[in-house]
Amino acid sequence: MEDEAEIYEGIRAQFPISFGKQSKSQTPLELIHNATRRTTTTTAPAAGTTTPAVDGEPSSSKGIPSLSSSSKAWLDSVKNPNPRNKDLKIGPTRPVPDSGHRNEEDEGEMTGAEEEDEDGMIGPPRPPPVAEEEDEDGMIGPPRPPPIAEEEDEVVPMIGPPRPSMASAGSDTEDESDAEEADQYRLPLSNEIVLKGHSKVVSALAIDHSGSRVLSGSYDYTVRMYDFQGMNARLESFRQLEPFEGHQVRSLSWSPTADRFLCVTGSAQAKIYDRDGLTLGEFMKGDMYIRDLKNTKGHICGLTCGEWHPKTKETVLTSSEDGSLRIWDVNDFKSQKQVIKPKLARPGRVPVTTCAWDREGKCIAGGIGDGSIQIWNLKPGWGSRPDIYVAQCHSDDITGLKFSSDGRILLSRSFDGSLKVWDLRKMKESLRVFEDLPNNYAQTNIVFSPDEQLFLTGTSLERDSTTGGLLCVYDRTKLDLVSRVGISPTCSVVQCAWHPKLNQIFATAGDKKQGGTHILYDPSLSERGALVCVARAPRKKSIDDFQPQPVVHNPHALPLFRDQPSRKRQREKVLKDPLKSHKPEIPMTGPGHGGRVGTTKGSLLTQYLLKQGGMIKETWMDEDPREAILKYADVAAKDPKFIAPAYSQTQPEPLFAKSDSEDDEK
Repeated sequence: MEDEAEIYEGIRAQFPISFGKQSKSQTPLELIHNATRRTTTTTAPAAGTTTPAVDGEPSSSKGIPSLSSSSKAWLDSVKNPNPRNKDLKIGPTRPVPDSGHRNEEDEGEMTGAEEEDEDGMIGPPRPPPVAEEEDEDGMIGPPRPPPIAEEEDEVVPMIGPPRPSMASAGSDTEDESDAEEADQYRLPLSNEIVLKGHSKVVSALAIDHSGSRVLSGSYDYTVRMYDFQGMNARLESFRQLEPFEGHQVRSLSWSPTADRFLCVTGSAQAKIYDRDGLTLGEFMKGDMYIRDLKNTKGHICGLTCGEWHPKTKETVLTSSEDGSLRIWDVNDFKSQKQVIKPKLARPGRVPVTTCAWDREGKCIAGGIGDGSIQIWNLKPGWGSRPDIYVAQCHSDDITGLKFSSDGRILLSRSFDGSLKVWDLRKMKESLRVFEDLPNNYAQTNIVFSPDEQLFLTGTSLERDSTTGGLLCVYDRTKLDLVSRVGISPTCSVVQCAWHPKLNQIFATAGDKKQGGTHILYDPSLSERGALVCVARAPRKKSIDDFQPQPVVHNPHALPLFRDQPSRKRQREKVLKDPLKSHKPEIPMTGPGHGGRVGTTKGSLLTQYLLKQGGMIKETWMDEDPREAILKYADVAAKDPKFIAPAYSQTQPEPLFAKSDSEDDEK
C-alpha cells in the first residue's frame, strides 16, 4: 500500500495543484466597483434649491448626496497617520465602498487620533475648503468630523463618510436637520453600468418583479433580453427578438407573475411572449373599412402603448392611433373584451398616445391626442363615457401617465416639455407644473421611487444643449426639483425605472446611431442585479473552444466555389431566356434545344423522328390544296366510309366549280 501511495504522489506531482479546478477571479470587489464608479453623478439643480454636503463637498456645491461610501478608508488614514508629516493629512480621493457602520470602538479610536494630532490642528474642525486660499494647512481628502462628546450614550448608525460641520460651533439642531435631509435623499448614484447592443435609441424598458431579467426595446425593431443571473461582466443579452419587421418597439410590460410579457410595436397587433422569448400568440387586427370601432375585433392602426394588468394575469390594456383603448384576454387572441372610445369635442378619430392602470387595476387613464386626460373606473355596467375628463391638460401630445399607489396623485408628461402633478380629487387645476423639460420621444415616461417620496423623468437632447440627456428627480411632498443627474452628454433619456427590490435606477438613452440602458447603483445600498453580473468575470477560453475552420483547396469542383461570371455574360444569358426577358419565342432555325428541333420547321420531336424513319411522307408542301382534295372525290363517291353514308339520303348533290383556267379562257 505504501508503494502505491508513493507512486500516486509521484504521478500527482506532475500536475499543478489547480488542475481540474475552475479558476476564480482574484480581483477584489472594491476594485471592481471602483471601475464602475461615476465621475460626476449630478449636475446643478434648479435655482433656489439647496442640497446637503456629501463626500467632503461644501453644501454650496450643487450636487445631490448618494451616501454610497463608508468612512473605512478615511478611518484607516486617521488610525495610522504618517509619522513624518503630522501636519499633512492625506485622505483618499474617493472612499472605498463598504457597508460598515460606526460603532463605539471606532468613535474611541477617532477621538484618540484627534487627541494625538494636536500639533497639526487646534480647535474644532474647519469646513471643507472652498478656495485654494483657504488650504493653508495642506489638508487633502474629506475633512474630519467634529469630536463626539462622551456624554452621548446612544450612537446612531451612519452610512457613508461623515459630513463636515456647517459652522465652527455647530449646533445640535443643524446636525439633526442635515441628517434628516441626507437620509431623505439616499439615491443609488455612485456607480453605473451600461447594457449595450441596440443600434438606435432604446424606447421601451421592462424589469420583472424579482429583478432578475430586463427587457429593452428599440427603434431598431428589436427586443433584447438580459438576465442578471446568467450575465457576466461583458453585459451581453442572451436573446434578441424582432416582433414585427420594420416596426419600432414602443412598449414592454411584464405580467404580474413574470412568466409572460407584452410587446407593443408600431403595428396594429400586439404580441405575447413567454419568459424565454418564445411567441405565445398575437392579437387580431380589426377591419379598417368598418367605421364604428366598437364593431371591429382589434385595432386598425399602429399601437402607441400597452400595459399588463397589475393584479390579473389574463388582462392586458392597449392604446392605438385609431382612437381607441382596448382590454384583451390573453387566452383569446381573436377578439378583445372591451372597447373604450374617448370623449371628443368633435366627431372623428383622435389618437390615444398613452395609457396606464392604477395600482389596484380598478382605474384606467388615457392620454388623448387633443391634449386631454380621461379616466375610466372599472365597475359593473361601465362604458366609454369617462368618469374624469380634463380638457387641454397639455398643449401637445401626452407621452406618459403614472398613478401613485394611494390613488391620489397622477403624473403626466408631454411633448410640450412639461411635467404636471395632478390631484385626482380635484382635477380642475394641476398642483404643480415643471417646465423646461425637453421631450422629443413619444415614449418618455415618469416613475415613482419605491417609497414614492420622489419621482423621476428623463429629458431629450436639444441642438444647443450643453448638459446632454438628464434624469430629473423631484420631491413629491415639497414639489421641488431635487437634482438633475447627467446620464449621457450626447444622447436623450427616454425611459426610466426604479426597481424596489434591487434599489437600482434604470435609464434608457440613445440617438440615431446607438442605444443603451444605463443602470445606476450603489454597492452599499443596492442588492443583486448589477452587483451580481459586474463581479462575475467572463469565462476564460480553453483549448476546447478552438474550432479551426476547414479550408477547401478544390475551387472548381462545385458551382459554389466557382468565380461568378461577368455581368455581360449574365445579361446575355438572361436575354436568351424567354421567361426572364419576357420575349416571344423565336422560330427555331438551328438544330434546336429543350425538346424543340429547329430543322423540322417548328414540328415536334415525335414528328421529326417519324419523318426520319420514313413513316411520314410530306408531299402536301408541294401540291395544290384543291387538286389534293379532288383527287379523292371519285373514291368518296364510290366507297363512302365515315360521314357520307349517314347523310346520303338528305344531302344534296355536291357541285364543284371548274378550274380557274377554263373561266379565264371564256
